This record gives sequence, structure tokens and C-alpha cells, in this order.
Amino acid sequence: MAGVQTAVALREQGFPGTVTLIGAEPHQPYDRPPLSKAVLLGNAEGSAFDVDFEALGIELHLGREATGVRLADHGLDTESGPVPYDVLVLATGAEPVTLPGAEGVPGVHLLRTLDDAERLRPVLALQHDIVVVGAGWIGAEFATAAREAGCAVTVVEAADRPLAGALPADVAAPMSAWYADSGAVLRTHARVRSVEPGAVVLDDGTRVPAGAVVVGIGARPATRWLAGSGIELGWYGEVVADDHLRTSAPDVYAVGDCASFPSGRYGERLMVHHWDNALQGPRTVAANIIGEAPAVYDPVPYFWSEQFGRFVQYVGHHTTADATVWRGDPAGPAWSVCWLREGRLAALLAVGRPRDLAQGRRLIEAGTVLDPELLADPARPLKAATA
Repeated sequence: MAGVQTAVALREQGFPGTVTLIGAEPHQPYDRPPLSKAVLLGNAEGSAFDVDFEALGIELHLGREATGVRLADHGLDTESGPVPYDVLVLATGAEPVTLPGAEGVPGVHLLRTLDDAERLRPVLALQHDIVVVGAGWIGAEFATAAREAGCAVTVVEAADRPLAGALPADVAAPMSAWYADSGAVLRTHARVRSVEPGAVVLDDGTRVPAGAVVVGIGARPATRWLAGSGIELGWYGEVVADDHLRTSAPDVYAVGDCASFPSGRYGERLMVHHWDNALQGPRTVAANIIGEAPAVYDPVPYFWSEQFGRFVQYVGHHTTADATVWRGDPAGPAWSVCWLREGRLAALLAVGRPRDLAQGRRLIEAGTVLDPELLADPARPLKAATA
């Protein structure tokens, strides 16, 4: 997503030079969100971008993995030889974290690429008993698709709740009931000891039958190929970019899942592994490459997830908030949570309340001061809760 959008944005903003898009996968560039549902369930054969690369004068080099960068020579090394560059944009995304000890065990799957989704589609069609390791966003979305396909699903999560790494305990707690409502089993405080053909063994000795195992325990920036290149990498292995998405190396930018950037809005460095970041960041990169109107990247992060019949949306960044306001009953089908910092909206989670999300995003961008008592009334539009 980030690489394609950068190439397209360069052309849209009038860049006249050569644009080359290099990718390790052999497929035409594709969008990832449909993989966890439409492609899995056979409702879509693929999710290729509707982009006429030839008409835009964008050269595609597919099935060509990058292996290193030579900064002094302005050269990118690939499996099939070096590629010179004037400007290099790193948009390698993230790769899924594997489950220790499960590599090579038959029936163990990850879900990140089109090939992963194609391998899992017949598994769902056979209606296997499926164990999902990890109750994060991707685990919940896959469990949803597997239940729709008629599979028996058990989700095992080491933490005490779903989405433990993403949301506070009180916000994530109501989501536990969604699994049972859909007919899936959620087992928390459940660590995997081992994976065997036909079963997952938990650390308490319990054996959970598994015709297939899907691992969704997170992702890390796909940057190991940059080790020793001279390009600064951060604590999580991400490319450290500045507020213009420039890296520590001259003429090298980084965008999307593989990069972190400083947020003036939130006062900390952010690493955002979501689709909207891979859509917005490329426009900033293109503007800064062309150089006519240098642009600072300081977005309000946004993402969405469709799980268990619910549309979940999140906007902002809640970790620095000093107050939380609920709108609606979290046991019901539609509710929101607002995080405030010094009276201003810092982040919002909306379940089945898209209007809250749209208005909340604008309020965050504007830095509007809100009245918590008015905000807590779910019948009142967010925009009418100003102090």
C-alpha cells in the first residue's frame, strides 16, 4: 500500500522522473484488508490495486527482493542485481511474528500475504477445527471469517483479555463476550507450550484439537535486510524517520509499517501499523521529494476492524490521556469511548457509531475543548459537546 501510493502520489504531484516500484512478491500490487475476509471466504479472487502503472509511467519489478543498501554509492542491492537511485523510499511494511517452536509444523499458518490467504481458503472450506493463537485485531478478524465458514474456533490468548496490547483493560473487557456470541471459544491466560500435528498444547497441559493453527501474535517491521546499512533503526527494528519522513541517510525516506515518526500532536514517536498510515504518509513523502512545498507528517492515526458482526473504529492516540468518557452501554451493539487530555479529545474508539468517529476525528484535529458531561450523553452529537 505505502509503496504503491508513494509512486502514484509522485505522479499526481507532477514528478517527471523515473519511478521504479520494487517488490518481493510476484503478484500485482494488492490491498491487504480484503485478505482477512473476502479472499479467505472466496468472495474475491484477489485485491489488486486499480492502478494503471504503465499509463502512469511506473516501472514494476515484481518478485525481486531487496537485500541491502549502499548509501555511499546510492545503490539498492536486490536478488537479481543492483539498482541505482537518486532518491530511495523504504516501504517494506511489516512481517508477522512467528510462534516459537511452530515453524515447519504441518497445518500452522500466518495471515499477512495473498499467498497466506490462498493457503487458508481451502482450510476454511473443509471446516476444520481451528485454533487461533492471539486475540488481537488479526486474530479476531480471522476468527470471524472462520466462524462464518462454519469452522469450530478456539482463540487462545496469553493475556487476560483480547486486544491487551492495544486497549486498556476496561475498554477491551466488553469485547470478550463477542467471541461467545459468535460461537467461538476464547481462552485467556493461555500460553502455548507446543504445537503438534492435530493439537495445540497449552502451558497447563490442556490439548486443544486443531485441524489448523493460525498465528496472529503481532508483526514487526520488515527491516532486517537493512542491518549494517547505516540507516538508523529503532528499538522495534523500525526505520527511524523525522517529521518529514526522512531517514538518517541522505535521499532516503521511509513510510508505512516499517517506519516510526515523531508526532508533534502527541509529543512522542509513533509507529502505526495500519492502512490509513500507508495511505496518508506517501503524500507527504512525494511532496518532500519534489520539494516545492515541504510537508510535515503529523496525522491523527485511524484504523478500523470488522469483527463478530461489529464495525470497530479507532482514531487518535490514547496513551497520554488523563480522562475517559463512555458514550452508551458497552454491553449493547453501539457505544464509544472518548479519551481526553486537558479537556481536549485525544482518541476515540467507536463500536457501531461511525458518526462519533467522523466527528471525533475533526475534533481531535481542531483541538477543541469538550465538556465531559455533555460528551457522556450518547444521544448528543459529539460536535455539540463543546465546553
